Amino acid sequence: MSKLVIVGTVAFDAIETPFGKTDKILGGAATFIGLAASQFNVDATAVSIVGGDFPQEYLDLLSNRNIDTSGIEIVKEGKTFFWSGKYHNDMNSRDTLVTELNTLADFNPVVPENYKDAEVVMLGNLHPAVQQSVLDQMITKPKLVVLDTMNFWMDSALEDLHSVIKNVDVITINDEEARQLTGEYSLVVAARKIHDMGPKYVVIKKGEHGALLFHDDNVFYAPALPLEEVFDPTGAGDTFAGGFTGYLAKTGDFSFENMKKAIIYGSTLASFCVEKFGTERMQNLEDDEVHRRLLQFKQLTQFEIELS
Repeated sequence: MSKLVIVGTVAFDAIETPFGKTDKILGGAATFIGLAASQFNVDATAVSIVGGDFPQEYLDLLSNRNIDTSGIEIVKEGKTFFWSGKYHNDMNSRDTLVTELNTLADFNPVVPENYKDAEVVMLGNLHPAVQQSVLDQMITKPKLVVLDTMNFWMDSALEDLHSVIKNVDVITINDEEARQLTGEYSLVVAARKIHDMGPKYVVIKKGEHGALLFHDDNVFYAPALPLEEVFDPTGAGDTFAGGFTGYLAKTGDFSFENMKKAIIYGSTLASFCVEKFGTERMQNLEDDEVHRRLLQFKQLTQFEIELS
């Protein structure tokens, strides 16, 4: 089993969807990634920053899931990053209502000493220069670096983004972001261009339409599981990333064939995340539930056909 470093926000969210709304609840990329990765009992640390207003019970929640929290800086006189958003009826688009950077504005991540030799690093969605600063702290080159980013950084920090992309093995972005980053409409062509930027593997997320994995001339597609109810898609992408990296850290196998399985695990866990607001569903997820849903995925995607 490999050590896993998770870098990203630990935050408050307030969410409104057609199915209801919340006050401030636990959110943040590192939170969702960590909770998903914890399903694999990996040796993981979360590197982030919060204010003095962040409840100890939320830190305990992560600690109780075997996630080391010594890398989460607490600024006692500061306030925790806060995001509020409202989803449209299609649940694929949303409006940001409030973004308060607070302590995140001056975030300088510090990787705990006993994780500076970690084999797997998951760089959650942050400023590319912050992501690079984490890689600079590693005393040995990680066997696998996974980076998540978004169109905001393509608009505001493209040069820094290109610099850090050169140093990662896997990039996870959605289809709109892949097209923006490359200027290509075809996702196959876009993936090839991103591959030329540095990453060996390109994961393009398509929301309710699944995810694509590209490696050289190989392509793998995993559908999203059709669900009866989707309450809140906020943490789905980060939960996917956590399941993906958690499985790879557990198995220590970073081949294309094993990444296919990691994609399925990531998609499976993301399908749970959207069933409740915030982290609620991921906090109470049982192993047997995951196993049953994996079987559903298998039935959804497996078929036999005779070819003449």
